[in-house]
Amino acid sequence: MTRLTHYPIAVIGGGLGGLTLARILHLHGIEATVFERDDSPTAREQGGMLDLHEETGQAALRAAGLHEEFITAIAPHGGELRLIAPDGTIHLKEEGENSTRPEIKRSELRQLVLNSLPAGSVRWGSKVTRVHSEQPGQHTVTLSDGTAFTTSLLIGADGAWSKVRPLVSNARPAYSGVSFVETDLPDAAYRHRATAELLGRGMMFALEDGKGFLTHLDGEGNLHAYVARKAPIEWLENIDFSSPSAAKEAVLAHFTGWDERLRALVSEAEGDLVPRPIHALPVGHRWSRVPGVTLLGDAAHLMSPFAGEGANLALIDAADLAHALISHPGNPETALAAYEKAMFPRAEEAAAESVQGLDMCFGPGALNRLYDLFAPGSPRSRAGA
Repeated sequence: MTRLTHYPIAVIGGGLGGLTLARILHLHGIEATVFERDDSPTAREQGGMLDLHEETGQAALRAAGLHEEFITAIAPHGGELRLIAPDGTIHLKEEGENSTRPEIKRSELRQLVLNSLPAGSVRWGSKVTRVHSEQPGQHTVTLSDGTAFTTSLLIGADGAWSKVRPLVSNARPAYSGVSFVETDLPDAAYRHRATAELLGRGMMFALEDGKGFLTHLDGEGNLHAYVARKAPIEWLENIDFSSPSAAKEAVLAHFTGWDERLRALVSEAEGDLVPRPIHALPVGHRWSRVPGVTLLGDAAHLMSPFAGEGANLALIDAADLAHALISHPGNPETALAAYEKAMFPRAEEAAAESVQGLDMCFGPGALNRLYDLFAPGSPRSRAGA
């Protein structure tokens, strides 16, 4: 019988969390191999802008020795914010510069971390199809090409539909009741000037009656939009996204009467419209200690994006897990228990905030409630939220 290759530490998922974990371990002389389903770093779009919080995302980058490089790559004007009514009236315009929560494009941050890893750390094109445990602390991972490997420390950093999660938990993500359709307006300042001038150079919310638009302008001048609607998931399932024109017509039917500069986020979008139903794990999701396996990021605590914590939690999870493993050499179970003890309550708090944020954005009086949250002098102004 052919003996399977054994990896002491196998990280499933090459997103921000998995890569940052591998980077910090590498700095301390601990080898970890990351298995990523994509064929290359540019195989698919990585999403829009991220604002990294001082106590979580930025703390993790400091632990990874990458904070200075991050600061040089942040987007100008990322701290700006606008709240806009459906008729195009600007209700709030904040011109603040990046300070405690600088923004960066997700793909740029991922590449920054990738560049810091030794060659061969990431095994591209490694789609996991099955994970099982032969005995406590010994796991076998099978890939889509039929090959397999073993590991004694298996870390699931593989997102919402994690293949590793079933080893520790029966929980599955549930539909949150809100769906996004992602669109892009490249080179917006020149090719979509009226819309770009209305939306500004940072983040924008235009919400009313359980629907609306959320946008970011990235550091290259491209507008990335999330067209959002509180509706049964069938809303997306009944749209033909293989036809951009048909998809645009179906989406815009829900925004009749809205300012044309906002509707242009759909009507003038370039490329495919991408459906994104928003799912979440239960608030307070946790599991009993399982030998040799744990989760981080969305695999552990998937939540809606309305607390702004997803990427930040994945990063600080990675840093905390790395620190625990470094602090308990030769005793991974003690390390995993310590990591989970800190991670569970932090994730529960953020998940509860995400539920509240979703209700705020898609409940009655969304624009006024957001104004109260973000307006200068409010108890939870944007700088301190």
